[in-house]
Amino acid sequence: MQTVTIIGGGLAGCEAAWQAASRGVSVRLHEMRPVRPTLVHQSDQLAELVCSNSFRGDKLDNAVGVLKEEMRRLGSLIIRCADQTRVPAGAALAVDRARFAAAVTAAITTHPLIDVVREEVSGIPAPGTTAGPVILATGPLTSDTLSEDIARFVGADHLSFYDAISPIVLADSIDRSIVFRASRWGRSLRAEHTEPEAAGPACGVDDGEGDYLNCPMDEDEYRAFYEALISAESATVHDFDAAQFFEGCLPIEVMAHRGRETLRFGPMKPVGLPDPRTGRIPFAVVQLRQDTLAGDHFSLVGFQTQLKWGEQARVLRMIPGLRDAEFVRFGMVHRNTYINGPTILLPTWQTRTRPDLFFAGQVSGVEGYVESAASGLLAGINAAHQARGLPLQEAPRESALGALAYYVSHAEAKHYQPSNITFGIMPPLAGPPPRHGRGRQGPSKKEQRKEALAQRALAALEAWRADLPVAAPGTGA
Repeated sequence: MQTVTIIGGGLAGCEAAWQAASRGVSVRLHEMRPVRPTLVHQSDQLAELVCSNSFRGDKLDNAVGVLKEEMRRLGSLIIRCADQTRVPAGAALAVDRARFAAAVTAAITTHPLIDVVREEVSGIPAPGTTAGPVILATGPLTSDTLSEDIARFVGADHLSFYDAISPIVLADSIDRSIVFRASRWGRSLRAEHTEPEAAGPACGVDDGEGDYLNCPMDEDEYRAFYEALISAESATVHDFDAAQFFEGCLPIEVMAHRGRETLRFGPMKPVGLPDPRTGRIPFAVVQLRQDTLAGDHFSLVGFQTQLKWGEQARVLRMIPGLRDAEFVRFGMVHRNTYINGPTILLPTWQTRTRPDLFFAGQVSGVEGYVESAASGLLAGINAAHQARGLPLQEAPRESALGALAYYVSHAEAKHYQPSNITFGIMPPLAGPPPRHGRGRQGPSKKEQRKEALAQRALAALEAWRADLPVAAPGTGA
């Protein structure tokens, strides 16, 4: 049987390796770290998270929650390890990043069918020079030499954009007499997920505790912070209009330059967060999310930044409660590399011109941890099928997994930008969602629509999963 070659040991590459190996196919996984480090990685662990520690919403009232549940039912390694290492994060799934990477690394390196090779791959393996299908899952920080070879393969459709990561502070340096603990609207989640084989969806219960630390600002404090932020010196990209940032992960100072009130309707939105000491909604709020299981590190939610480190320390210490903050990591900006998926890819994550070559992860034109891992999941399944001589699979469009694959391969190419999974890219319902008869306090039409889309997605996923060839016994699936 052929061997699947995977280049890149991030979320997508590890998920792809796990899915292929779980189907009895040998995998050779190439990861250039620590032989060739990057500017933002801090360890040699596989699946290291360099940006946020959040996998976003974990309920079925949002599309990424539906995608997670689909991945659980398909035996996702990434979601399994995330569930095992989760930290309090309201209705979201956030992880202890070190424990998460360690869990993924242990699973991959101990799998009998996966061989991890620590070396840089400088070019796309040519057809016939490897033992089987190739998956490029090199992530947003693809090395310059490999990036140049990808550009030659895809031509002018090779694109890039800038991304930024948030600062992290030491918990003991946060002034707890100023900040207050709460989740927005009181939503807090203790996940009690079903087994992947179970028919029911993942569920959560409110444990009554707030999962975020909140730094409240009055109007004067906000105005002073805003002026300091927009006048601070950037470390890299100075021309905000020319720089191409992903809209879903804008640096905080770039958002600020769009208008004085922009932050109050974005990451500093105060709604749903009354200060328990006053009973009033603050003028603005900065949220801190727990970054480790020990609770010794907290990240600033939505505060990606490209400011110089000295400027970060000066400006961020103006936030109430962070005057004496010790920064475990400052924010930074880096270049993300991705291809124009609609011109290059099929819904199977194969390239249109070379059937044995797959792309997965952020380099394939998706955005987000979960979406990256999901693309690796489907690419891994299909690479394994190709190695075994089985038909390749397109996930049903009604599912979140299938909708994401269809978007990446069919969106408008001229103005293409990486996308998160949303209900908006899933096919619309054939008719109005069913009414529940819950009276005047029942769910709104929008909530009913989301519920109907989620249930349709899971039903389609289950029907498709039932027809998939089973994973090989004894392979760790």
